[in-house]
Amino acid sequence: MQQAPNEAPNWLDWLNDNQSPVQQPVNPSVNPQQPVNPSVNPQQPANPSVNPQQPSNGSANGNANASQFEQEVLNLVNQERTKAGLNALTMNTQLSKVAMAKAEDMHNNNYFDHQSPTYGSPFDMMKSFGISYSSAGENIAKGQRSPAEVMNQWMNSPGHRANILKNSFTEIGIAYYNGTWVQQFIG
Repeated sequence: MQQAPNEAPNWLDWLNDNQSPVQQPVNPSVNPQQPVNPSVNPQQPANPSVNPQQPSNGSANGNANASQFEQEVLNLVNQERTKAGLNALTMNTQLSKVAMAKAEDMHNNNYFDHQSPTYGSPFDMMKSFGISYSSAGENIAKGQRSPAEVMNQWMNSPGHRANILKNSFTEIGIAYYNGTWVQQFIG
């Protein structure tokens, strides 16, 4: 990864070099999909929360542009899906609350990973927040300054692009919190 002097690090480039976006099939015990880089072994929480703390209300996180950014990401996702001949995704407000909890957790606990030290995997997290799904996925990014920038980088990453264009996904949750971006998909 090359970086110009005085430029913030681009965490999506780091992610592309070190791990892939995650997806979960209908029956995870029969056909689990592991991260591409198995040497990344995030620490498991010592005592995962049975009743996770509910996230803040959507974009009420001190980011003046968060709600606008989230809507722009949805529009860009659906433009890409339309170009690919796929149905548009519907914003799921409950899933967006889960995505916001993940973004806040990554920011507040200073980590960048699909595996949360607070909530576990994205799939465990979705289930603990009452989200039902047949298939699910997650994209994360950090450091991009606009919806266009983060979407451009996700679309230029094969794994992230696959999540955005996965035909079985019908709903999306999106969050932006202090430079951290989260997309969660379900179908």
